[in-house]
Amino acid sequence: MKVPPLAYSPAVERIEPDEAETIAKLNAAFDTILERTSADYGHAVRAVHAKAHAILAGELIVEHSLPSELAQGLFATPGTHRAFIRVSTNAGDMLPDAISLPRGVAVKILDVEGERLEGSEGTAQDFIFVAAKTFQAKTAHKFLGRLKLLARTTDRLEGTKKAISAVLQGVYHGFEAVGLDPPAAVDALGGVPNFEPLGLTYYSVTPFRYGDHVAKFSLAPVAPAMTALAGETIAVAGRDDAIREDVRAEMRAIDAVWEVRVQLCRNIARQPVEDPTVEWDESEAPFERMALLRAAAQDSWTHSLVERVDEAMRFSVWTGIEAHRPLGNINRARRDTYRHSADYRAAFIGCPYAEPGAPTPWKDGGRCG
Repeated sequence: MKVPPLAYSPAVERIEPDEAETIAKLNAAFDTILERTSADYGHAVRAVHAKAHAILAGELIVEHSLPSELAQGLFATPGTHRAFIRVSTNAGDMLPDAISLPRGVAVKILDVEGERLEGSEGTAQDFIFVAAKTFQAKTAHKFLGRLKLLARTTDRLEGTKKAISAVLQGVYHGFEAVGLDPPAAVDALGGVPNFEPLGLTYYSVTPFRYGDHVAKFSLAPVAPAMTALAGETIAVAGRDDAIREDVRAEMRAIDAVWEVRVQLCRNIARQPVEDPTVEWDESEAPFERMALLRAAAQDSWTHSLVERVDEAMRFSVWTGIEAHRPLGNINRARRDTYRHSADYRAAFIGCPYAEPGAPTPWKDGGRCG
């Protein structure tokens, strides 16, 4: 018998007394990254996922006749929304692709109705995915130590990072050869192979409110041209931007389609909200489709979209509606740190970010004055 989904209530979260102190320390570590990269590049980039490989214009198509437990929040009403898609790598500096780090996809869905999260301007709903099923740290406090290390080495030791990445990619394949999953730390430190981003399945990793329920999300490629790329790697030797170049060539011919899936929490002890290092067992909490994300064949690195999306927009799990409230310690820490990073970028370039549906900060035909 199918176990019913857990009912959402604020009680699913457990707020720790030191969270504000931890967030302040995270912001300080992000400042180190932001200040160093902006000084080196003469331009402010994101504190995480700085390097984009593709910027796509697309659409989200919400399914008709969803069962009531899936017809929640944004997905309660069938229809089509315009969307922007950003494919990236997770480091805060613009590393050559030979340093192989986990990939991410950020999606901004436009014209979403519903009660907004506090501080969420405009009418967009953001979703952020990474190519991993779990997060690397149980709490923001534990993540802080890793972030401090990243801050000290941001935009430094490129040759060392390349060497470490090469060694760890060998370690990754060694685990695979004996039928074991490589530890998450191997991926995070540069050991994940340079997989084709269009062939990867992505996960929200952290939980969210899903209307009346609690859930995680996933983005899985379903177009045949994309599934054919699953497990394939990109040759990066001698090409610092190999991923961007290959995805650009592929997207000229591929009509990309991803399945947007939800994994409903059915047992909070076995699918915890406050520990994103625990994978939710899909045999107990299966992923179910509620929408498709499409991006027709296009140039994935046009000047206009890069300027509009990569430069002028921010992506945050806290941009959206109350029905998809981010849950858990890591997500609570992301609220202020994401805003802190975006505000730094905006101040450095002298122009606020442009949130769709909010009063525009742009002047003079779409550019800051």
